[in-house]
Amino acid sequence: MDLLQVTYRGIISLIILFLVTKMLGKKQVSEMGVFDYVIGISIGNFAAEMTINFEANEVNGVYAVFLFGLVSYLVSYLSIKSMRLRRFFMGKPTVIINKGKILKLNMKKANVDLNEVLEEARINGYFDLKEIEYAVLETNGHISFLPFAKYKPVTNQDMAINGTSSGLCANVIIDGNIMKHNLSNLGLDNDWLKHNLEALGFTDYKKIFLCTVDSNKKLSVFEKNNVKYADIFE
Repeated sequence: MDLLQVTYRGIISLIILFLVTKMLGKKQVSEMGVFDYVIGISIGNFAAEMTINFEANEVNGVYAVFLFGLVSYLVSYLSIKSMRLRRFFMGKPTVIINKGKILKLNMKKANVDLNEVLEEARINGYFDLKEIEYAVLETNGHISFLPFAKYKPVTNQDMAINGTSSGLCANVIIDGNIMKHNLSNLGLDNDWLKHNLEALGFTDYKKIFLCTVDSNKKLSVFEKNNVKYADIFE
């Protein structure tokens, strides 16, 4: 009877953990898929409970660990056999930059904010999003970047071209808000920003999702949009 109760409680706990993790989004998952992440947390909790709780029944704890391990194996096996199950349990990649345009709706759906994208871009060696043609949020929470052809490192190496460094890019507008502190640190002001935005055809900074400026005082502007990119990944 105890084993039946452990089975029931274990399955309920697994479902709840899985749904909560799905709700939190891919950014909560590192290196693992959503379901594997939940399994790892659960088994870790069981092991900790058996270790520090001397009143806990060891047999039940061991059974729960093996139960979750078996469920994980079955889910992995079924995911290989079924496309729908693989999408449900493992998720699918999400395009967040398409042809140089940041897709705000896709980012919101994946629960990823702009600062996380910028951080991942810097980690991957891209300090200016204008260099990025496509960015894809993978199922393990990492972001993959595909630069425009002219920004690919091999192009400059093969052609032996010495490019001019643009330095670090500073964020001067994020989601329609002017970053006055950043402007001040660059020795710039609102009037300079307004003048240069108007020169590029932008008269309302509230419509700008992201605006950066490099060390050469060159602006890169990404407009807000409501474009949704059709899924092409399975």
